[in-house]
Amino acid sequence: MSLGNRIKSRKKRQRTRIFFYFLLLILAFLLQTSVFPLLPFLSTSPNLLLILCFSFGFYYGPLPGMFYGLSAGLLMDLFYSGPFGFYSLIFVLIGYGNGYFHEFYYEEYIQLPLFLCTLSGLLYHSYIYVLRFLIRGKWSIAYYSVHIVLPSIVFSFLLTLLLYRFFFSASRRLEEKAL
Repeated sequence: MSLGNRIKSRKKRQRTRIFFYFLLLILAFLLQTSVFPLLPFLSTSPNLLLILCFSFGFYYGPLPGMFYGLSAGLLMDLFYSGPFGFYSLIFVLIGYGNGYFHEFYYEEYIQLPLFLCTLSGLLYHSYIYVLRFLIRGKWSIAYYSVHIVLPSIVFSFLLTLLLYRFFFSASRRLEEKAL
């Protein structure tokens, strides 16, 4: 195979990989905003975009995690009210910050991703609480913690247990095909 054909083939596989991750982002957004709120037994829904954002950063590193976080944040900013860039900032920080743990990635090592999921959820909800509630003088941090933060982190934690293998096996398959 000539060099030109290999470059074209690599670019095509790279576009396929980008399309897959974009489709995964859209699917997660639709599930998070359309399906999970309709489930009557959930008081809050797991944050799929947060899970994908920290997973992407953890798997690929800081810069790709930051761009994936920007994509997730822009999607949230487009469909939710408030100042534009509000969600983009937190998702960029989460994707970028989790990218620093990329060096510690091992496929069978589940404790670090679960810890990062919990830490990312706490960071996300702290950001939301401070900039949405605390600024307006709503001091009920105990209510917010028990009724919103705790269920969301628990559901995200459990969903990370289920989605961790899927995300990383799909990423590995896409990487193998790209080579």
